[in-house]
Amino acid sequence: MSLGALAWPLAHSRYLSATVVRVVGIDHTSASAVLDASGLASHPPMMDINGPLSAARIEALPWVASARVDLEWPDGVVVTVTERTAVAVVADGAAGWAELDSTGRVLATVTAAPSGLVHLVSTGLPGAPGTTFEAAEPSLVVAAALPAAFKSMVTGVAPAGHGVDLSLSDGITVVVGTATQLPSKFEDIASLLAGAGLRSGSVIDVSVPNSPVVS
Repeated sequence: MSLGALAWPLAHSRYLSATVVRVVGIDHTSASAVLDASGLASHPPMMDINGPLSAARIEALPWVASARVDLEWPDGVVVTVTERTAVAVVADGAAGWAELDSTGRVLATVTAAPSGLVHLVSTGLPGAPGTTFEAAEPSLVVAAALPAAFKSMVTGVAPAGHGVDLSLSDGITVVVGTATQLPSKFEDIASLLAGAGLRSGSVIDVSVPNSPVVS
């Protein structure tokens, strides 16, 4: 038997399998979920591991934005994961909440809305984790771009006609309009909140950037 014929079964045997697998970069995703999705849980032969294919399967997990699979011969594999960031929540229609990232990806469903996330108001219902909630546009664009200066004051982001409205904790409504020129619109809002002496029931209209109207 030739050396080549002997080498092939050895390379694909358990003696050169991925026995040491490390997963880094995870917070919301479990290591076992990553290993199961990638096919590495069974410790396959190193020669049989398709890094790009394994990474693509990992990226199908709800929280995963990107993944990379690197081989460390003779028996090691490092899986590097970059997770998504939740920016908003929306009611899921079952007395719970769906966490969304800036693209509308449904990351998880929870029974209580986490603090620090903007609440979206929507007539549609999100799907299961891993799906994309397209009905969140353009409200999600606005929610994801909210500056820290008044993000904590925003109690709701809702579609309004062809635009978006914000509800603030002090009873003020902000008419944002379309999800365009947001930096200028946010500057208008911040300026008015800081010095206009607004009261509950006031409406700030910044749909025309640099020309805000208060009523």
